Amino acid sequence: MKIKLKNLGPLQQAELELGDFTIICGKNNTGKTYATYAAYGFFDFWNKGYKLPLAKESVNQLFSKGKVTLNLPLYAKKAKKFISQACKEYTAILFKVFAAKESLFKGVNFSAEFNIKDEYLTESIEFQAGSAEQSLLQITKEPDSHKLIISLMVDKNDLDDIPSERIIRTVIGDTVKDLLFKKHIPRVFIASAERTGSAIFQKELDFTRNRLVEFLGEKSSDFHPIKLLGKFSSEYPIPVRRNVDFIRELSSIANKDSFIYTKHLGILNNFNKIAGGEYKVKKNGDVQYAPNSNKRLRLSMVESSSAVRSLLDIGFYLRHIAKPGDMLIVDEPELNLHPENQRRIARLFVRLVNIGIKVFITTHSDYIIKELNTLIMLNKKSDYTNRIADQEKYDENEFISPAKLKVFIAEDRLVLKKGNKRKTWCMSLTSADINPELGIEVKSFDTTIDDMNRIQEALVWGDE
Repeated sequence: MKIKLKNLGPLQQAELELGDFTIICGKNNTGKTYATYAAYGFFDFWNKGYKLPLAKESVNQLFSKGKVTLNLPLYAKKAKKFISQACKEYTAILFKVFAAKESLFKGVNFSAEFNIKDEYLTESIEFQAGSAEQSLLQITKEPDSHKLIISLMVDKNDLDDIPSERIIRTVIGDTVKDLLFKKHIPRVFIASAERTGSAIFQKELDFTRNRLVEFLGEKSSDFHPIKLLGKFSSEYPIPVRRNVDFIRELSSIANKDSFIYTKHLGILNNFNKIAGGEYKVKKNGDVQYAPNSNKRLRLSMVESSSAVRSLLDIGFYLRHIAKPGDMLIVDEPELNLHPENQRRIARLFVRLVNIGIKVFITTHSDYIIKELNTLIMLNKKSDYTNRIADQEKYDENEFISPAKLKVFIAEDRLVLKKGNKRKTWCMSLTSADINPELGIEVKSFDTTIDDMNRIQEALVWGDE
C-alpha cells in the first residue's frame, strides 16, 4: 500500500509505501509521528468506521426472498472507488484523529493506493451473525467461488425478529470489506509513545470510570454527562485513546491466547528476556510484574521500571490477541530500553515479520537500525555468515530479506509539488537505500556518530 500525505503537520508532501517491516527515522519534529498516527487512524477508520456501500436491490431481495447472492468481482472492480471515498471521509476527520483544532488541518489530504488481486477467491466463509440466543444471518462462500451467499435466519414476515436494514448492511458490508481488502488493510494494534503513562495509571483510569458511572446514576445530580464525555473523547489522539482502552481491558484480554502463544512460544520467551520477567493479572484486574531474578516477587506497575511499563501493552498484545496478518505499530520501541534490549527488540520484530505480522515503527535508535543491518547481512546464509550466526547465537528465524523492508527518513528535501515546474525544499519522506551486503543507510545517524568520533579523536590525539 502506498500512502500519500499533504500538509500534515511538518510534512508538506510525502509518500509512504508500506512493507512487511516499515520504519520511519528522522530528527525530532520532522513528522514521523504525524505519518504514523495518520496511517494508524486510516486503518482504524476503515475497520471500524467506513461503511462499504451495498446495492439497495440486494438488501431488498434479502428482505423479500430471505436470500441473496453477491457477485464479489463486481465489488472488486469498484475497489479504487471505495478506497477513494474512504480516504475522502477520513481526510475530513483527520483533526479528530489528532485531537487538534479543525482549522489546523485545512488543506490536509490523505490518500491510499493499492491494487486488489483475486486472492479473495480462494477464501472460504461459513458463519452465522447474531446473538448467542438467536442467529440473524448465515453467510457462506465456497473456496474458489466468486459468490457470497447471505440467508436470513429469522422469519422475514415476523417484524419483531427481523433485524434492521442498518444492521444487515453493516454485517454484509463488513464481510465483503474483509474478504476483498484484509490482505491490504490489516487489523492494527498500536503502542503509542505515551504507553508508559497509560500503564502506570491503569487503576486510576478504572477508578475514575467507576466513580463517573456512580455519579451519573445519582438522581440528584444536575451534571450533564455529554459535556464531560465529549471533552474526554476529544482531548487525546485516537492512538493514545486506544492504548488507554486496551490497558483498561487487560483483565478480560488476559483470558485469551494468541497464535503466538500456541504456535510460536519461543517469541514470547524472547520478549520475556527483553522485559526481564512476566506480566500477571490478578483477579481484581491489577497488573503485576514478576521479574526473572525472583519469580516469587510481585511488583505493581508503579513499583516496576519504566522499561517494564513501556513494554506492557506490547507484551499483552503478543501473548493474548495477536493474529496472522495483523500490523503492529510501535512509536519509538527503544523507549526506556538499554542498548542491549534495543538490539533484542529488533530481532523480535523480525521474527514477528517472518511469522506473518507486519511491523511499523518510528525510531531514533541507531542500535535498532544497526542490528537490523546485521540481520540483513546474515540473510545471505553463506558458510561464513552461518558460522558467525552460530558463534553469536543468532536464530535463522531472525534473518530478514531486504525486500521485506521499507525505510524512510523524515527530512527536508527537494520535491516537485503538483502544479509547479521546479522542485522546492519542503519536509517530506525520503526512501532509504537498503543494501543486501551492508544494510540500511540512515545518514542522520551516521553523521552524528561520525561527529562524535571526530571530536573524541581530536581530544585524545590533538596534542600529539
